[in-house]
Parts: sequence; C-alpha cells; structure tokens
Amino acid sequence: MLSTAKRVGNRIIGYPEQTVTTISTDTYLKTVVKDPKNRAVNYLTSLFPIIGWITRYNLGWLTGDLIAGLTVGMVLVPQGMSYAQIATLPPQYGLYSSFVGVLVYCFFATSKDVSIGPVAVMSLTVAEIISAVDSKYPGKWDSPLIATTLAFVCGFIVLGIGLLRLGWLVEFIPTPAVSGFMTGSAINIVAGQVPGLMGITGFNTRAATYQVIINTLKGLPGTTLDAAWGLPGLVALYAIRITCDQLSKRYPRRSRQFFFVSVTRNAFVVIVLTIAAWLYCRDHKSASGKYPIKILQSVPAGFQNVGAPVINSELVNALTPHIPVATIILLLEHIAIAKSFGRVNGYKINPNQELIAIGVTNTIGTLFHAYPATGSFSRSALKSKSGVRTPLGGVVTAMVVLVALYGLTSAFYWIPNAGLSAVIIHAVADLVASPTQVYSYWRVSPLEFIIWLAAVLVTVFSSIENGIYTSIAASFALLLVRVAHPRGYFLGKVTLRRDSTESREVFVPLRKDGVTNQYVKVDPLVPGVILYRFEESYLYPNCSLINSAIVDYVKENMRRGIDFGAIHLADRPWNDPGPTRGNSEAAEAANNERPVLHAVVLDFSGVSHIDTTAIQALIDTRNEVQRWANHPVEFHFATILSPWIRRALVAAGFGIGTPAVELSREIAPVVPYRGGRREKWWDDAASSGLEDMEAHSESPPPTSEAVPIVPIETPFFHFDLTSAVRAAEAGVEKPADRADTPPMKSI
Repeated sequence: MLSTAKRVGNRIIGYPEQTVTTISTDTYLKTVVKDPKNRAVNYLTSLFPIIGWITRYNLGWLTGDLIAGLTVGMVLVPQGMSYAQIATLPPQYGLYSSFVGVLVYCFFATSKDVSIGPVAVMSLTVAEIISAVDSKYPGKWDSPLIATTLAFVCGFIVLGIGLLRLGWLVEFIPTPAVSGFMTGSAINIVAGQVPGLMGITGFNTRAATYQVIINTLKGLPGTTLDAAWGLPGLVALYAIRITCDQLSKRYPRRSRQFFFVSVTRNAFVVIVLTIAAWLYCRDHKSASGKYPIKILQSVPAGFQNVGAPVINSELVNALTPHIPVATIILLLEHIAIAKSFGRVNGYKINPNQELIAIGVTNTIGTLFHAYPATGSFSRSALKSKSGVRTPLGGVVTAMVVLVALYGLTSAFYWIPNAGLSAVIIHAVADLVASPTQVYSYWRVSPLEFIIWLAAVLVTVFSSIENGIYTSIAASFALLLVRVAHPRGYFLGKVTLRRDSTESREVFVPLRKDGVTNQYVKVDPLVPGVILYRFEESYLYPNCSLINSAIVDYVKENMRRGIDFGAIHLADRPWNDPGPTRGNSEAAEAANNERPVLHAVVLDFSGVSHIDTTAIQALIDTRNEVQRWANHPVEFHFATILSPWIRRALVAAGFGIGTPAVELSREIAPVVPYRGGRREKWWDDAASSGLEDMEAHSESPPPTSEAVPIVPIETPFFHFDLTSAVRAAEAGVEKPADRADTPPMKSI
C-alpha cells in the first residue's frame, strides 16, 4: 500500500524513474541543524567576547591599555563637549555619551581599536532631527529628551539586527558610498563651524552647506572678538601636528615622543584658550551679565537624573521618519571603522557582534541621558597608534571622562565656544576623502566614483539624510544593473609552449578586451564547437540576455540546418520565413560555408547560484540552437562549483547524456501546456540522433586504480574547462562522416 502510494505520488510530481545521484535537501537540513545544543551554547558565549581573553590578561597588556586609554581620554573630553554643540545639546551630554560608549563597548567588542562615543556626523544628524521634530511640534519636547529617545530606539533596532545575525545587510553598501556621504557631511560640519570660529551670527548654520558658505562670506564684515580665540586655536592645532610629523620623519628614533606631543594638542590648545578667556573675560563682564566672547559657562557636575529613560510613544511616532537614517549612520560608520582597523592590525571583527555592541551601548546609554554614539575614526586611529592591547583600554578612557565630569566642570565654565569650533574643524577635516583616495575610486570603478560624487553633491546641496539615501539607492541600482547585465565572453584558445616538449592550452576571449596581449593570436575552437564563459551567477534578472547572446552567436556563425529553398513559402513559419526568393541561392551558399554546430561548452566557473528561471532559459537556449541546427546539439558544462547547480542542471536533463529531443521543453511552466503537439522535426530527430547521443554517454566503470573526479553518470559535466573542450571537440564529425549520415528531415 505504501509503495503504491509512493509510486502514485512520484507520478503526480513527475519524479524520474531513473535518477542521477545529486545533493538532497536532507543533506542541507542536517548541516543547518547539526548539533543544535552546541550551537546554542556557542551563540550565547559569543555575545560576550570578553570571556575569551580576560582570563589571559597580563601586565604587558595593562601598560598598553593604560597609555592608550589616557591618551584617548584627553582627546575625548574636549571632543565630546564640542560634538554636543553640533547636536544642539548642552556640553555635558557629550560627556555622558563619551563615558557610556567607551565603558560598555569593552564587554561586547571584537575590536580592540575602536573608540565609541559622540561623532561629528551622528551629532549633525541628531541636530537635524531635533530641528525637524521641534518645527513640527514646537516646544513640546526638549532637545535632550528627543536625542535620548532617538538613541534608545536606534540602539534597540541595531541590537535586534545583531542578535538576528543580519549584519550581512551592511555589505550591500560599498565603501565609496560610505566615503561619499562622510565627505559631504564633513564639509557640511566644517562649513557650519566656521561662523562660530569667527563669531559670525544672524543666519541658520544648519541649512544646506552652500547656503551656509554664502552667508558666512556675507557676514565676514561682522566678525567678532571670538575670532581672536578661534583662529589662533585652529592654527595652533595644525602647527603642532605638522611640526611633530616633520620632526618624526627627521628624527625617527624620537617618533614616539613626538607622537604623544602631537596627541596632546587638543587638550593643550583648549587649556591655553580657556586660561586666555578667563584672564580676559573676568574683568569685562557687562552690566547685563554678558561676556565679550561666547563661553561655555555652567556645566553641571556629575550625572544628572540617572535612571530609566522616559520613552514617549508620541515622540517615537514623531521620530519614525528619521529613524532609518540615524540607524544607518550608527551601523555603517562603526562597521566601516572596525573593519578598517581590523585589516590594518591583523585581526577579524564579527560584524554581528559589533552591531550588538553598538545596540547595547546606545540602549544602556539612555539610562545616563546619552545621545546616539558610534565608532569614531579619529579617536580609533589615536587609540591604535597609542599601542592599545585589548578593549579594556576603553575602561581607562571612561575613568578619564568620569574625573573630568566630576572634578573639572568648574574649569569648563571659561572654555571659549570658538575654541571648541576649532577642535571640531580640526578633527572633522580629516574625514574628507583625499584626492588620492578619490582618484583610486575612479581608477578601480568609474561607476562607483559617480556614486561617491553624487553622495557628496547631494549632501552639500541638500542634507545628510538625502545624501545617505542617494548613495544607498545608487549602490543598489548599480548592483541590480550588474546582475541584470552580466559580462560574458565567447572564448578561443591560445597554446602556450615552454619548449618543444611541453605545452598547454588556455582559453581567453575571442575579442580583444585589453586583458591579453594585443599581439597574441587567439584561435577559435574546432569548427562546430562554441565556448561561452559566464561572469555572474545565472539568475532570473540576467538569464534572458545570456540566452540571446548564445542564440544570436549561433545564428550568426553556425550553419542553419533547414534548407528553406526546398520549402514552399506558405509552409514556412511566420516568425522565421528565411531568405527571400531573390537572394535564396546566395544566402544558401553563404550558409553552407559555415560550420555545422556540434556542441556548446559552458564555463560555469563564475556561476555560484542558479534558479528556476535561469534553468528554463537554458532549456530555451538548447531548444533554439537545436531548432536552428536541425539536429541534436551537445551541451557540456565545465567547473560547476555547487552541488545545487549540478542538481538543478540534472533536473533539466543536462549533463546525463540523454538525447535533448526526448526532454521536456519546460522545467517549471507558469501555465502548464497540456495535450499539445510536438513539432515534427523533434520526432524525426529523436530516431536519427538517439544512437549518436547515447554513444557519448557511455563511460567505463571506475576501477580501484582510476576513479573519475566527476561521476560517470553525468558525462557532460567536466571537472575543468580543458577536459570539457576536448570532449566536445572529440565528437565533431569529419566531412566524410557527415556524408554518410542521412540528413534531417525539414519542417
């Protein structure tokens, strides 16, 4: 009963009676669910990478972490307050984010170099989001609450992406796209800080970059005394860095000392400017309580109102349109930085775990009223160069921020705003892509250079949000175009000889494309055999183009098997009437000079995936070329990379040596065609071409001395391209042989 039901079921689904051994779904499922208990344990332990290295912590590591942590801390304190100003938040919120970022990240990090905290691009995005929400709901929520809620929501989303192991989504956005909106954002930030550096007021410094530049130029006559602090501070920052770099090159033995002198330039300049502001402003306070220059004034000591965040559902709804761009910046900037330093320092990060670290950092940060934080390129570079050994260096940095937050807030009162603008400009200017980097994009991929340029221009002339969306949309469009318009080549062969006894054949494109030497002669294969190489996966967006390329090549270069001269015009197919009567003789003579198509060899070395639509297109290709040749055509496949590709091809009747004329003309029809009549030539070809096709399917059984790499049940699948071409060429009939073969009947 069971066997009968099985036979009926197999008949319903069209299960073949004689099957070829292929990979099964059971094999796939076993690899997925293999040892679920061990995989669950590994998943949970992977959430806390600190467990893997903290037990081996030693004094040597501690020394490097202390130096790096203190060094980064001296930079982070002034930068944190400066970036809070960009975000239109009080300066203490920058310190809150700085403390939580470097402390929490230590426990979840897979990168020792990355420093988490406030960054310029994220701060500018927060400012734009606060402005947008406040303009729609005037005065309903204060800026810190909006920023904290944004950090909680974005952190929760990024945490979910990491826990679900969806970090591969980040890979869809290429490096030039990231560099483009980072460059545009850096230009935007620098343009917005120049007015503060010069003391110019009276316009919106968060408008489009070009508007800010124009208004700044118009406002130059209104420069105030703030410029006396801002400009010297900016000049001093660059002077110290350039001097130390030159001295390091001149005296390489002292390079480490000069490096640490250069590192302290931010703290040194801020301290000097603060002392100068205190000396000047303490005796020049106006009757109304104003000072002649803008200073920070009161900065609350310690953490204020630490506790559970107040998440307002109405505020979350108001933030919804802005959450995608903030989330993208959080994960993109951090992953790009972490990968970069992993490559430089010889270790590999786990993108999913890094997303978990960012998510936890921002979620926990809301307990301290922090605003969104992510990886900083400048501080990460500083941390790496300072010799950090483990992520524990972040704890030392957190202690520096904590000391500043509880012990130095009274000194922060006199910090000039123009000095903080100088710190921002100096730090952010390094995010602008260098000419060398931009030119490398052009040399490697002109289309990606266009994406970079579009991201920069849109960010400068519109907003960061639009710049990010432009770069992402352009990247997706380029990816789809590349998949839908793949490159493929018809190949010829070149014989390489080392000496008179040793030679080998290589296969290169028949057309000159700049890859091979222009003076090398590329010979075509044996007449009647064509070789095509795929350079993309064979999928539904591109299969029609590949089908057209092969069929058109066959029609242009191979002999038509049907003699239209002997067929009455009324009997010719409507879509292919053949040559007109006036030039039929000339066309037939030209057609007879072409070789008879015998085999098509497909190089699958560049194909990693194949789908049902592509398999149907391949069947269509087989049908069309055989209809043109009017006889069965062999299809050989070389270098199949995946057992699933092999399984799909076997399901369509390829590789097994079965006469193509006996195979189904559709693998998965959209609308099943029932009861139709096959074209007459297929039935005729089946009887005359069957023996020839079966002869090539015979292979000797394997012995213990020689076992074939490719199973003998699929003789048209070949391990490499050379064996595929030789097998195809070996079956080409000689002219004398063709004379003894009865011709195929015409339509």
